[in-house]
Amino acid sequence: MTTIQEPSAVSKFDLYSRGMHALHNVLGTVDAEEFISLVKSDRFDYTEWQRQHFDQKTLEQISAEAEAYVTEHPYVGDPSTII
Repeated sequence: MTTIQEPSAVSKFDLYSRGMHALHNVLGTVDAEEFISLVKSDRFDYTEWQRQHFDQKTLEQISAEAEAYVTEHPYVGDPSTII
């Protein structure tokens, strides 16, 4: 049986480490650093970004994109640690 960790069970250090690892893997070192700099300097509003990004899409589009992502990026880790 798969257990789901509550977000509060993840330490700030672990979350930071996983986030940096994800940014580095997707963007590369230089672009990851640039992204962090942009977010910090521009007073990035994630909630507003989400609204602008997702309000333009239908539920069907979001669902199809999520399904495509899961198909293209299957989880290869330990299923007992899925959060």
